Amino acid sequence: MTTQVTATPTPTANAQRSFSFLRGAIALQTLTIFLQAVSAGLLLTSSHGATLHSVGARVMYGASMLYLLAAVLAWKPGGGPLRPVWQASGFLVLASVQVVLGIAHIPSVHLPLGVLMFGLSVLALARR
Repeated sequence: MTTQVTATPTPTANAQRSFSFLRGAIALQTLTIFLQAVSAGLLLTSSHGATLHSVGARVMYGASMLYLLAAVLAWKPGGGPLRPVWQASGFLVLASVQVVLGIAHIPSVHLPLGVLMFGLSVLALARR
C-alpha cells in the first residue's frame, strides 16, 4: 500500500516581504486616518489644528497611494490575490472623495466618511 504525499507550497521570501509590506502600508493608512480624527478635534480647539489637519490630509492620501502600490506589488510579482488591489483602489477613491469634501467644507458627509474609512481600514488590517 502506498501513500501519496502532497507538498503544500511555501511562500517565497519575496512573497512574504510583499505581504509584510502590504500589512505595513495598511497599518500606516489606519494610523494616518486615526491621526486625522485627532487633528479634526484640534481643528475645533486650537489655532494650529487647521494646519495639522491639512498636512495630515496629504499624508493620509499618500498612505492610501502607498497601500495601492503595496497591494499591486503583493499581487503581481508575489503571486498574491487580486482582492487587496481592489480594496486599495477603493480606499484611494474614498480618500479622493474625502479630500474634495474637506476642501468644499461639507462636514455632514466628510465626517461620517472619515469614520467609515477608519472602520474599513481597521477591518483590512485585521484581515491581513
